[in-house]
Amino acid sequence: MPRQLGDLEDAVMTRVWQWNRPVTVREVLEDLQQERSIAYTTVMTVMDNLHQKGWVRREVDGRAYRYTAVSTRAAYSAALMNDAWSRSDNPAAALVAFFGMMSPEQREALRDAVRMVSPDLTEIAAGGRTEPTGRPAGTDDPADDTGRESGR
Repeated sequence: MPRQLGDLEDAVMTRVWQWNRPVTVREVLEDLQQERSIAYTTVMTVMDNLHQKGWVRREVDGRAYRYTAVSTRAAYSAALMNDAWSRSDNPAAALVAFFGMMSPEQREALRDAVRMVSPDLTEIAAGGRTEPTGRPAGTDDPADDTGRESGR
């Protein structure tokens, strides 16, 4: 599982993710310098470290490298959440506490995400129970009467 990025690593990766194109150390440096005083060699070292850790790939472009993100910020965030959750001694309680911290907008985004991943889970979360077929529990498929006794 990935470890959390340091502050400067995160600042660099944020730009790589936002720009969504191959970037040079110079481009990242110039953007970072709008917020803080930082040396070219510092940014170069951070980007080289990110490459060594597998966060970015790089290609030679003249005398410089162009760096591209290996995965998305969403994938990074999901991996961090999964890692934190899997370390809990009570995953259900951790989820309840996490959901309790969410804003209404975040809860709605969670509902939307769950709907996209598994429509059956949204019914369960809403209080209904479903069978593996996706039908609510206790409902029978009238087309499937095989193997049942008539009850007479």
